[in-house]
Amino acid sequence: MSAHENIGRRNGSGRRTFLKQAAAAAAVTIVPRHVLGGAAGPAPSEKLNLAGIGVGGMQGLGDVRSVSGENIYALCDVDQNHLNKAAQQFPKAKLYRDFREMLDKEHKNLHGVTVTIPDHMHATAAVWAMERGLGVYCQKPLTQTVWEARLLANAAKKYKVATQMGNQGYSHVATRIACESIWNGDIGDVTEVHSWHGGGFSRGIVKWPEAEPVPPTLDWNLWQGRAQERPYSSKIHPIHWRGFLDYGTMMIGDWGIHQYGPANWALGLGETSPTSVQCFAVEGVNPVTYPNYACKFQFPARPCPYVKSGTMPPVAVYWYEGSMTKLFKPPQGLTAEDLKSINQVFVGTKGFLGTSGRGEGVTLLPRPKDGSRLQPPEVLKRSPGHFQDWLRALRGGEPACSNFTISGPYTEWMLLGAISWRFPNEELKWDSKNLRFTNNEKANEFVRPQFRKGWELKEITV
Repeated sequence: MSAHENIGRRNGSGRRTFLKQAAAAAAVTIVPRHVLGGAAGPAPSEKLNLAGIGVGGMQGLGDVRSVSGENIYALCDVDQNHLNKAAQQFPKAKLYRDFREMLDKEHKNLHGVTVTIPDHMHATAAVWAMERGLGVYCQKPLTQTVWEARLLANAAKKYKVATQMGNQGYSHVATRIACESIWNGDIGDVTEVHSWHGGGFSRGIVKWPEAEPVPPTLDWNLWQGRAQERPYSSKIHPIHWRGFLDYGTMMIGDWGIHQYGPANWALGLGETSPTSVQCFAVEGVNPVTYPNYACKFQFPARPCPYVKSGTMPPVAVYWYEGSMTKLFKPPQGLTAEDLKSINQVFVGTKGFLGTSGRGEGVTLLPRPKDGSRLQPPEVLKRSPGHFQDWLRALRGGEPACSNFTISGPYTEWMLLGAISWRFPNEELKWDSKNLRFTNNEKANEFVRPQFRKGWELKEITV
């Protein structure tokens, strides 16, 4: 990487018992914490009481550690092994297996929660917390489905709690410099964005894995949550659920949500919504896991207060994942060498800009021969750090940079791509206001999740 680049770098009976208890408790009105304690939040010198929902896997305990300057009041995980390991580091924390039980018992003692569990349960845990007046830091992607993304954005507006999605690059100075460079006109009007990631989970699994005994420490019923009941397999938990249609979003949700950050912010994509999405290549389609695919989102012209003209022209945003990254070719004027270490390129009428990592690197392309850095006029306030940004909001400060009113619409448009591959070479027309495709009723079946009985979420309107 050249020097000029701006970088930084449980069982059935248990569930039935709980549902009976929950039904009895439903008659009790939940008074959100922000109503009891006031909107301003605790004093800066007061430690926040936080809980971690999900403390294992790839990031769970890491997220809790990232806020451990506060008081870690409670921990929750469906896997006792994960819970035990976390408890060694936070021995004073109360321990729970079911986040619903924890939130019902402890919400008056908490200020906020981190949610670091499989994608299909993000919205459920987040809504339970927000309904009880708690702030939420939720890992990316914000949700597994488009409908849930809208739900969380509405919930954040309704309950007025501090929220943040875990796309750390949004807080990185390089993402802000990318925005400022584009607004400054350094590459002219942006007409195309190309982003790609060749990784994946569960590639090659095309039928449901053979059933295995459920580990004695794991509550598989709770892990499945709202999803259809399935047999346990170590090919799913703890890591590779990301590639399964029932639970994850594959690479667009795992890394696309990071990579697209500079584009979403700089081009105001979440403030409008695409008019259509089209999958133009796909291979490996099967009924269990995500295939390899490439798709295009078409966005209309959009108002932008940061550019001289006040508007930005229509833009085509491309995504390539898995083996379909082979379809991406450097735009005319760039070479493969120019794109080394880059995972997203902006095509402008006067030049090119590349970003890397989670938006943690930015450079003009081709890279300036003199090694100079991008230094556009500073427009955006610099971040204290992604977790600190949320903690500041919890204390009554300004909203976090990727709060759910921002990350909800962002996740919403991006997850249209995770629907598009089911209808290859068909331009799916999107009506964002009504949250539906106007020219394909079958596609609308994938906008909203199917809920297992007892796990339903209701519409939230504002």
